[in-house]
Amino acid sequence: MKLGYIGLGKMGYNMAQRLIEKRHEVFVFDSDKKARERSVNLYSKPFLTSKVKNGSVERKMVCGSIDELMRAVESPRTIWIMVPHGAVDQVLDELIPNLREGDTVIDGGNSLYRDSMRRANELEVKGIHFIDVGVSGGPRGARHGACVMVGGDKEDYNRLEPLFRDAASEHGYGYMGTHGAGHFVKMAHNAIEYGMMQALAEGFTLLKHSEFDLDLKKVANLYNHTSVIESRLVGWMAEGFEKFGQDMEGVSGTVAHSGEGDWAVDVAKELGVTALVIENAVKFRVDSQDSPSYTGKLLQAMRNRFGGHKT
Repeated sequence: MKLGYIGLGKMGYNMAQRLIEKRHEVFVFDSDKKARERSVNLYSKPFLTSKVKNGSVERKMVCGSIDELMRAVESPRTIWIMVPHGAVDQVLDELIPNLREGDTVIDGGNSLYRDSMRRANELEVKGIHFIDVGVSGGPRGARHGACVMVGGDKEDYNRLEPLFRDAASEHGYGYMGTHGAGHFVKMAHNAIEYGMMQALAEGFTLLKHSEFDLDLKKVANLYNHTSVIESRLVGWMAEGFEKFGQDMEGVSGTVAHSGEGDWAVDVAKELGVTALVIENAVKFRVDSQDSPSYTGKLLQAMRNRFGGHKT
């Protein structure tokens, strides 16, 4: 499949690389010049030698502007956007004058589902298809196969299913429902993630302050062998102890939050759903800005291991 890909951060670069290796013809763009220069490395595989001249990729594969990207991909186009949710409307404003009836835009970032519903309606008037895709798995998932949650028209999903299949791990993709459903499911996922991480960080803080001289890395590894809480998060906790030591030296006790937790808490209140664990996990991250702690260090260490976030 031929597609344009906008956004070459940690997630976007890795997913573009995976799609290229799956034999998709991917034309890429990022507003950051350094990201564009780095993206030349995406086309270094032997099966792409026809795209390489004199040791460098043909310029048309790495585009210098959105206009150039749109000229490189003929209609009906598929354009995958992988940018922060606050930048999606700006990217769409640049895209829309170049889009044609029958083109498709995929938003693979963490957008608020209501924004995705609005964007779908605005583009539908112009005859442009819109698909919201929640992507989980961090940079490693984007590179080796992510969990992909798709919202939009079922016909569009069926048409583009090979693309979603190639972006995902085995059995790691699916159609969630109409416009907004993909990002709604991803919002709930991230809220659950907040709660699970908080429970693990608090539990290991309890272990750290016990009267016993416990090896927390050993405990984490033990938990991750058929215990009820065995999980990738526990594995990343063990990696954190391996990298930073039991005292989490050099790790900040303040924890960032990206917005999805707040959205989930607000939606839960609107729906009359109890979400105390999620709400408290979000509150902890907000409060950590003024009250760093060992629990915050553990959260930040996990975020570093699965998402590459700064410590």
